[in-house]
Amino acid sequence: MEALVDITLLAFLAAVAIGIIRLDNLFAVVMLSGIYSLLSAGLFVTLDAVDVAFTEAAVGGGISTVLLLGTLALTGEDSKPRQARWRLALPVVVITGGALIYGTLDMPRYGDPTAPIHQHVVPRYIQDSPQETGLPNIVTSVLASYRGYDTMGEVTVIFTAGIGVMVLLGVATRRRRRPKPAEAEPEESALAEEEGA
Repeated sequence: MEALVDITLLAFLAAVAIGIIRLDNLFAVVMLSGIYSLLSAGLFVTLDAVDVAFTEAAVGGGISTVLLLGTLALTGEDSKPRQARWRLALPVVVITGGALIYGTLDMPRYGDPTAPIHQHVVPRYIQDSPQETGLPNIVTSVLASYRGYDTMGEVTVIFTAGIGVMVLLGVATRRRRRPKPAEAEPEESALAEEEGA
């Protein structure tokens, strides 16, 4: 049953990805990107990675979708005409995908109890984390203590990206509100006439 759910989610992911590639309307692309993130979150849940699923749903399906919709409000919904570069991109994608699949051949099977992670790291976290960190929750101790620098780096990246987007949106809004020279000239000439009178 679990394999059927995984295959169904992967099929939906592939269908949504193809739809994103084929569509020209950027609003529809943003909506499909949010759906893709939510499907990915569902896939992470089936893999027992609930914390990653929450992150994907919040960042990929929530914040990213809102930021992209805000960007569309400033740029418009129509994409530029496509350029015929797929002949170059397709071999690159196929080679990269093949290399990634080849790299997974050396990985242990999913849920394998003899995998290195289940022989060294996990037993130590389960047995020693309450005494070493003083935290009752193992997941919290891993994210906030053992992987504290990694978590801090992730939060810094997300915070910096959010600040950068807010700055860009603020600059674009100020440019749109700034009067054009052609619109400013009548007001200046009217003021000059009033001063002359």
